[in-house]
Amino acid sequence: MSNLHDQLAHLRQRMAAAMSAPALELAQPAPIVPGNILDWLDGAEVRTGRGAHFESRRIWRNHQRHGSVYISDLQEMPGDLLSAISEGQLPQVDPRRVAFLDTETTGLAGGSGTYAFLIGVGALNQEGFELRHFFMRDYSEEPSQLAALSEHLRQFDVLVTYNGRAYDQPLLETRYRMSRMPPPFARMEHFDLLFGARRLYKLAFDSCRLVELESQILGVERVDDVPGSMIPYLYFEFLRTRSAHRMMGIFEHNSFDILTLACLTGVIPRAFHAPLAVPLHRGAEMVGLARWLRAAGRTEESVVLLRRAMETGLDDALLWRTVWDCALLEKKRGNEAGALELFTELTTARNPHQAGALEELAKYYEHTEKNYALALDMTEEALGLGATPGLTRRRERLLKRAPSRVRRLL
Repeated sequence: MSNLHDQLAHLRQRMAAAMSAPALELAQPAPIVPGNILDWLDGAEVRTGRGAHFESRRIWRNHQRHGSVYISDLQEMPGDLLSAISEGQLPQVDPRRVAFLDTETTGLAGGSGTYAFLIGVGALNQEGFELRHFFMRDYSEEPSQLAALSEHLRQFDVLVTYNGRAYDQPLLETRYRMSRMPPPFARMEHFDLLFGARRLYKLAFDSCRLVELESQILGVERVDDVPGSMIPYLYFEFLRTRSAHRMMGIFEHNSFDILTLACLTGVIPRAFHAPLAVPLHRGAEMVGLARWLRAAGRTEESVVLLRRAMETGLDDALLWRTVWDCALLEKKRGNEAGALELFTELTTARNPHQAGALEELAKYYEHTEKNYALALDMTEEALGLGATPGLTRRRERLLKRAPSRVRRLL
């Protein structure tokens, strides 16, 4: 009994201690730090004929680099760099007359209720790569922000964006119309790098998002980056509390987006500009570029890249498709031996193009070699993989042309 009394006494002591302990404090949200944006960011209030807004300026010197690309590399971009990738629309461009633009907005839906509260424009100059930010501290500052952007863009001939044709430019044009101001884009050529990036990298990476290419191509890993989905909420918080310190992360996010856009513009178009000279390391990149070259009618370069890609260890699905595409191109350019080699390779294992390769071989042996018996063998093997009206008609025709083969079968 004494043991039971001792245990109960000990339990009462523990309960009393727990009751007298201070209650746990709930975690508090990050404190809101008041302060003018001028206290947190390098910049100044700018006044225009339409009011006032905030602007900041940042520069990366020529000796600095972003991942694997030096700013000085961008200074040396050839004037015809964008000619091939733009399909001749930009035959000659002065790199210093190119503006790299990206926006941060109050939402992704677009429409008249979405504002571009932060607009970044980067460009090359003698010092290096300069970035200008146009920021509206309140909705009432939008006309001034847009007026300043128009004035700044007067010095440029080409606008480069990433998905800007579908999003940034239409959004800004809407904002200009809402402010009863003419948009400044009509006189500028617009080059959207997203389309070239997809051609080159869609087979190589799961995603062609800008931050993905920044990591994979430039070797840059962002630290403590503000997620894009959080940016509208942080701006709404700023409007409500006037707490400007959370804006620093958004400015930094936009800065990296624009710097990455400029560096990728120095990398991706080079593959289209000189496809056989640029050192591509991923087979999937070579295949993507080869497909673009094929569509552009540059067959010989396409074949070279496809054959290079086949030596890099592609996954099976892409490998078989690449062998098939290369075989068809070799046939088109009259390289009979090269085409036969590849079609024969496709018949050695089960793959989506095996029947097609057998049919191509049947065509060759029927029309070129006049070896109707062998053509019939190929046709029947293809029929065993899946009958088509074309194969059935070919078999019927070859049965008439290869009587000795028919007798053997009987």
